[in-house]
Amino acid sequence: MNVVTNTIALGDGRTITLETGKLAKQADGAVMLRMGNTMLLATVVSAQEAVPGTDFMPLSVDYKEKFASNGRFPGGFTRREGRSSDYEILVSRLVDRALRPLFPDDYHAETFVNVTLYSADGVDMPDALAGLAASAALAVSDVPFHGPISEVRVARIDGRFVINPTFAQLEAADMDLMVAATIENIMMVEGEMKEVSEDDLLAALKVAHEAIKVQCQAQLEMMKAVGKTEKRAYCHEENDEELKKDIWAKTYDKAYALATSANTDKHSREANFRQVKEDYIATLDPEVAEAKAGMIERYYHAVEKEAMRRSILDEGKRLDGRKTTDIRPIWSEVGYLPGPHGSAIFTRGETQSLSTVTLGTKMDEKIIDEALIQGKDRFLLHYNFPPFSTGEARPMRGVGRREIGHGNLAHRALKAVMPEDYPYVVRVVSDILESNGSSSMATVCAGCLALMDAGVPIKKPVSGIAMGLISENKGTNYAVLSDILGDEDHLGDMDFKVTGTRDGITATQMDIKVDGLSYEILEKALKQAREGRLYILDKIQETLPAPRPDLKPHAPRIVVMFIPKEMIGAVIGPGGKIIQNMQDETGTTIAIEEIGDQGRVEIAGTNKQSIDSAIQMIKGIVAIPEVGETYLSTVKSIMPYGAFVEFMPGKEGLLHISEITWGRLESMEVSGLHEGDKVEVKLLDIDEKTGKFKLSRRALLPRPEHMDGDQPRHGGNGNRRRNG
Repeated sequence: MNVVTNTIALGDGRTITLETGKLAKQADGAVMLRMGNTMLLATVVSAQEAVPGTDFMPLSVDYKEKFASNGRFPGGFTRREGRSSDYEILVSRLVDRALRPLFPDDYHAETFVNVTLYSADGVDMPDALAGLAASAALAVSDVPFHGPISEVRVARIDGRFVINPTFAQLEAADMDLMVAATIENIMMVEGEMKEVSEDDLLAALKVAHEAIKVQCQAQLEMMKAVGKTEKRAYCHEENDEELKKDIWAKTYDKAYALATSANTDKHSREANFRQVKEDYIATLDPEVAEAKAGMIERYYHAVEKEAMRRSILDEGKRLDGRKTTDIRPIWSEVGYLPGPHGSAIFTRGETQSLSTVTLGTKMDEKIIDEALIQGKDRFLLHYNFPPFSTGEARPMRGVGRREIGHGNLAHRALKAVMPEDYPYVVRVVSDILESNGSSSMATVCAGCLALMDAGVPIKKPVSGIAMGLISENKGTNYAVLSDILGDEDHLGDMDFKVTGTRDGITATQMDIKVDGLSYEILEKALKQAREGRLYILDKIQETLPAPRPDLKPHAPRIVVMFIPKEMIGAVIGPGGKIIQNMQDETGTTIAIEEIGDQGRVEIAGTNKQSIDSAIQMIKGIVAIPEVGETYLSTVKSIMPYGAFVEFMPGKEGLLHISEITWGRLESMEVSGLHEGDKVEVKLLDIDEKTGKFKLSRRALLPRPEHMDGDQPRHGGNGNRRRNG
């Protein structure tokens, strides 16, 4: 067994160890990564041949966390790991987006990368290590790959940048970024921030890149040690140079004319480009056209791409006629839907989001039960991308990885401005009704408007913009594009999304598809993004400048109160009896949770009167009975020796027959009391040992004049018990 290891020092006393040759040796590449007691196994397997007709990179990346890694049982009926959680999908996407651009353009074999968390200590965050593990597995394999890469998390804590912070450290951060890069170039960025400047974001990227360079060098050393510097030979594409030249000669000028025609309609523009290809195919022998359909498609796609790029770089003309800094026309509307608690439409060019806001109670919290992370989420954002939004004739299926990723970006963008200690659980849903570029940024804008329409007191409005890049010659000639179209994203070199308020960035996501992206280009893109973002923010605030001062009439009303921790049980009651009775009587929803040394009580209702009634009931339960005070009690049961009365919610005492009235009662039948009667009583005493309450109704009644201090003045029997 030839085991090869390499150790990477993080500079703060922590180390990362990479090991290959011990586990999963039948995979093309396998590496066990260890940091402290956190261990991830990454494997890669790539088919020897491509499926005929495949003209793309069929890469699958899956990140999974074993519950056993943290000594936990999975939830659910079967008690085994099931489908990937949203969190695992997001980590898988982070790795995929960094790896995918670095496979050779002509490599089309099915490739599977799996990263599995097998051990965790709950201190170090494994998601920041998944990219390094995956790249290392590729490095020690014979799979062609223009890497290595690595990923790190960079956080700013108390003004200092920290690489791969612990769970505890991250809680104090005002920047949380995941960065992937090769030794030469940054490839992918995603993260959230608390209104930071563009300069601060650039500084964080530079710190992250320096750490990544060290990790990439360690992988190169391992690659050499295992003898995998030479990768496998392959041939996944058939080429016909004569056909390629013929297509370029007969279609490029037509495609270039279309690229510079400033056609603002997406579907007619696509139809025109498609017609050029079909006209060319019509000149070919049908058998040749059918036999070489894949090559024709590939070569003509390259023609379209070059025509679009040359139009921008040489003439400054984009497909729809805009300049590089222009934003498409924007219109928006709030309160469009009467049923939801808030709603908004945001339309930018041919991209449109219809977003809704629903306000809920604690019962609506999302429960998080991951291998390492447990808790609850009170702010949810869901993004839906139906096929009709792009004119596709196909059925609607479940939410895919793309929808989860786009929704997460918008969630991060808006989470930064949500009010602290807000009593409501908030759910934003964005349905994309039209799409031609940057629907996630439309979601941010529509979501912001919907929140303000619902009366959610967000700290500041947020907008978002997607930036693109067309570059050549290692970035010496380039154009940064504001508010990119779908084709500019597909055919361009960068997709850079930035969200924020007027005072700073709240979230970002960047995917780079070329080498040679300098910090100068990034700085220009960020500056141009800020200008566009503020322009969009002005448009948002023209529609609704600030959150509405009150909730919609049909929105639930929530009041939060705090009670002593030791009184939580009294409010809930045995088997939940007391709290259920309160909810039934008042028509409210009451939720209680323990926070520190207090109980947090959340009362939700449709009107103020019902909430006030519930508040008074709870105050009555948690109030401390005071000797000498008078209480309006309810008779609960009649006994031969007296009546049991509830004088405070959840507190009962015996009103003895001798304390009901002045004078002697022969029996309770002549007392005049019945179950359910209301009667005022005075609390005379509380027994220190038993906690029992001594109550009296007699003490509140005027003393009859015929009675002296010890004996009844008229009638009476000397043997009778003294009632005075």
